[in-house]
Amino acid sequence: MTTLLAFLVTLGILIVVHEWGHYRVARACGVKVLKFSIGFGPTLWKRQVGETEWALSALPLGGFVRMLDEREGPVAPDEVHRAFNRKSLRQRSAVVAAGPAANLVLAVLLYAASSWIGTQEPRAVIGSPVADSLAQRAGLQAGEWVRRWSPAESESWQDVASLTDLRWQLTRAALDGRDLRLDVMGSSGSGHREVVLALSGLQAGDADAELVRRIGLVSPYSEPVIGDVKPGGAASRAGLQAGDRVLRVDGRLVADASSLRALIRVSGEQADPLPQSWQIERGGQTLSLVVTPMRVEDGAQRLGRIEAVVGSRPQMDLVSLGWAEGLLQGVERTWDMAVLSLRMFGRMLIGEASIKNLSGPLTIADYAGQSAELGLAYYLGFLAVVSVSLGVLNLLPLPMLDGGHLLYYLIEGVTGRPISDLWTARLQRGGFMVILLMMSLALYNDVARYLGLH
Repeated sequence: MTTLLAFLVTLGILIVVHEWGHYRVARACGVKVLKFSIGFGPTLWKRQVGETEWALSALPLGGFVRMLDEREGPVAPDEVHRAFNRKSLRQRSAVVAAGPAANLVLAVLLYAASSWIGTQEPRAVIGSPVADSLAQRAGLQAGEWVRRWSPAESESWQDVASLTDLRWQLTRAALDGRDLRLDVMGSSGSGHREVVLALSGLQAGDADAELVRRIGLVSPYSEPVIGDVKPGGAASRAGLQAGDRVLRVDGRLVADASSLRALIRVSGEQADPLPQSWQIERGGQTLSLVVTPMRVEDGAQRLGRIEAVVGSRPQMDLVSLGWAEGLLQGVERTWDMAVLSLRMFGRMLIGEASIKNLSGPLTIADYAGQSAELGLAYYLGFLAVVSVSLGVLNLLPLPMLDGGHLLYYLIEGVTGRPISDLWTARLQRGGFMVILLMMSLALYNDVARYLGLH
């Protein structure tokens, strides 16, 4: 229920803001607005306010603002000056661009509001880097605290607010083909050293989980401590207790909970998991136990499990900003997300990025529900991401989208005459097919993710 409600609220807010942008600028340019509708299809509710009909329709996957236009029907002589098609090229362009612009402005405010409220984020104390990843090759170790980052070619150091912030900066740099320097504090809490991550060598194409794995900083640092133990499970049978700190497994030093989980999982690759020799610390004493993980199937993978919570809670910090800083970050995040979205669309178009990056309503609904359960600040951040995506998508130069109409106006401005009705109709049909294909791919990706095919 939470997921459905959060999804409907998300759609409602983003559609209303988008169409409100068109509506307000149309009114400011002297255009008569006949109808403001949220949704398509059969009308569920409507009300006439002044000269505009306000409506709520059955299919809530969009909306529209219908304006007086001689191309869509007869217009009374005394109202011709209020028809959209009679307005100047600059005014028509402003009306069309106002919808995406409203979504981008909304994203700035949502990002800012999220940062003003503040979110609990894991401190940038890193867990064990992924094996053979860039971070491991650079010498980063579990328990080290990344305090600052800087482009490799400059001295403009920036503080790292959280592990989430660090991952964002690393992803941006990898996609831009830039190397980063990190100022790292040792796991003992003293001493600093500088580490250079050669992100330019990754030749990143997609901002996905695979890129995060190749960089290597996947999880925050967590102490290798056993939590709740399930009665009758592998951990219970071996004599493990909540609070036990694992020191070694088969003679290998356990740096953190991430490396311990990896050692447990890999044991399940065998048909019959082999017993592991664990050295633990309990109540100030060092004990040796034999643990035999159970083998489980997880899709196509075979994993080992001990049926106990592995790892302590990572250290969390409340990350919040002041009014001016939050607003500035909202602008920066909106710009970064818009550029990233455009870059991903471009790379998908030329085949450098996978079309699996397209997401549809099922994925949006899922993330809406998850973020809403985490709290208001997280939900506002999610709304900002979707608002940026909607704004950028509508600016793409595809017929039927706002960007397509802006392209028409650009051609009109260059040639001095509008595109003919015949070509407009042809382009609209072509644009409809492209959008239908994109929607089908997005829905297929949603279903594939739920079925575990991606």
